[in-house]
Amino acid sequence: MTIRRRRLGSVTVAAGALLVGCASGEPATAPVTTPLTIDIRIANGEVSPANTRTDAQVGQHIVVRVDSDAADELHVHSAPPHTFPVAAAAGQEFGFTVAVPGQVDVELHHLGRTVTTLLVRP
Repeated sequence: MTIRRRRLGSVTVAAGALLVGCASGEPATAPVTTPLTIDIRIANGEVSPANTRTDAQVGQHIVVRVDSDAADELHVHSAPPHTFPVAAAAGQEFGFTVAVPGQVDVELHHLGRTVTTLLVRP
């Protein structure tokens, strides 16, 4: 019977330590993730890639690099949404993060094309 009490006591102490750690008010830190880069090319009214799926994580830095021969707007349908003006130029870079898990469409407004759907996981 004393063995059981010792085990129960150890479990109680360990559980109490976990509760104290959780109640400390310190923010939880997310694991560091590598940035995600999406390359987009717009030429002669066509966009590449188009209608793809891309895995991402909440809080991951996402960089969209665009080479374009026409002006457009890049829309990221996340909460909050992001809008970036695309110029007729090469080497443009736009960065953002997504705070809420789910599916997030990245589209070109004037062309009316979905470049990719981000599958954002917690």
